[in-house]
Amino acid sequence: MIEITIPTPDITIKKKDHPELSNIYGFTDFHLIPRDKGGIFMFYNDDNELLFVGKARKLRPRVKKHFEDSVSVIKEHRHEVTKIEVCKIEEPVDREIYETYIVNELKAKYNIDKAFFK
Repeated sequence: MIEITIPTPDITIKKKDHPELSNIYGFTDFHLIPRDKGGIFMFYNDDNELLFVGKARKLRPRVKKHFEDSVSVIKEHRHEVTKIEVCKIEEPVDREIYETYIVNELKAKYNIDKAFFK
């Protein structure tokens, strides 16, 4: 049997209530997320409920795209996201395994394509 553990986040950014700086949905710290590193990202709400898990070859542009794109899975739920956790994982196969595992283990609310728990 293969044993998989959820990786510890390398970066966590939280939504600010009244940000003074330029922000996207209350997030001002996107600059902390690496631009040229691959990995997985997780969006959480106020109750620490996992809303969405995704993977990317380049983390920062992909995470930001979810808040700017009109076709994002979470476009109707962006206001719910209050915390973003990022894990740097360079190997594409590892990213795929972690994403699928986390979606199903933590029952991500808005991941529908890789959910086996329905």
